[in-house]
Amino acid sequence: MMELSHSLTLNEEALQQLPPAKRPIFVFEWLRFLDKVLEAAHKSDIKGCQKQLVAQLVGQMNESPGPPTRKLVARCLATLFSVGDTFLLFDTINKCNDVLKNKDDSPSYLPTRLAAVTCIGAMYEKLGRMMGRSYEDTVQILI
Repeated sequence: MMELSHSLTLNEEALQQLPPAKRPIFVFEWLRFLDKVLEAAHKSDIKGCQKQLVAQLVGQMNESPGPPTRKLVARCLATLFSVGDTFLLFDTINKCNDVLKNKDDSPSYLPTRLAAVTCIGAMYEKLGRMMGRSYEDTVQILI
């Protein structure tokens, strides 16, 4: 079943067929594969599926991921925008900022907030100036 996780986009049909206990492992395997593939990818390779990839990665950020998964999601998002188009970059930054603006301090929401911080940090680190003036908004939210 793990070979189904080796595609550019997350195989959501295969994910739904798995028992709930195995889903995080499937997602983690997909993220590891995606991390390796994106490093070597060309813009033309990901152009057709970038919108879906961004949606799936942001969706994973909202699934309360653990530390290894959130680091992979962050690295994949940053690499995706550095290799592919940046047309969804500011939308993704805004989604991360929206998660950070949420005042929910419950322990169940903490992994989602940490994932947003990790994603934004990885994007700022990898993309630098391409992130534009969103830095000011993010810092203000974090303070």
